[in-house]
Amino acid sequence: MHFTLRQLEVFLAIAKAGNLTRAAQQLNLSQSAASSALKDLESQFELLFFDRIGKRLRINEQGAQLRPRAESLMSQAKELEQSLLNSEQSSQLNIGATLTIANVLALKMVSEYLADNAEAIISLAIHNTEHIIEKVVNFELDMGMIEGECHHPKLSVIPWRDDHLNLFCSPKHPFASKDIITDNDLLAAKWILRESGSGTRQTFNRAMHGLMPKMSITLELRETEAIKSAVKHNIGISCLSTLSLQEEFERGDLIKLSTPDRDLSRKLYLIIHKQKHITNSLQNWIDLCSA
Repeated sequence: MHFTLRQLEVFLAIAKAGNLTRAAQQLNLSQSAASSALKDLESQFELLFFDRIGKRLRINEQGAQLRPRAESLMSQAKELEQSLLNSEQSSQLNIGATLTIANVLALKMVSEYLADNAEAIISLAIHNTEHIIEKVVNFELDMGMIEGECHHPKLSVIPWRDDHLNLFCSPKHPFASKDIITDNDLLAAKWILRESGSGTRQTFNRAMHGLMPKMSITLELRETEAIKSAVKHNIGISCLSTLSLQEEFERGDLIKLSTPDRDLSRKLYLIIHKQKHITNSLQNWIDLCSA
């Protein structure tokens, strides 16, 4: 065999960090040791896996072709090592979830996962759909749970659950007493929306086709709770997943608005890199999602 797992480990660390020094620090290696490992890997196959741009190393086409196979091989090697050591501890699981999914679904699932896998190590990264997709593509996350649609060619996209967005307002808002919200009402309203790149905003934009350029967007916020608070203060009206609004609707803190002419339904999705090695830990999480 003309390469070592250490060389692949260094290659992957540099691919993620984009910098030799940071990669060496992450692996607790000297910079010269990391540099030698990469040089040996490239020279053995007479290939360059990175373009050198100043102090940065940017992965090139050869490196991009190697990366998913190297990620899969390293994942299998770590799983084999644990098996040989008779370790009962599961491999670390890195899951990404969008804001609504994290708050309403994923944290409860983490609790259930840890109850069945007491020694497991799990991390939950919370970002919008756009960032979750990017991190799964780059193998920074084992799996993503997203609200928006995804068509990335490197990812397997699995429809997971049905969801629905709801328009809502403050009890003090003039719309609170209206049975039906018309397109003219939608154009007259001041809006508080999730940021571009979020799955919620993607669904909202699609539902409001033909109206978006004329709509008055007063605020764009990343946090669901901040949006609900702004609506409660009657700054404007908004649109979020029904999953995140149920308690407020039941208490009467926020008022559900009906827009029968606008389709606010959507799917939630699971995304996994097509070349990701499915460890036992990841399979356990997938099984939990299916349940």
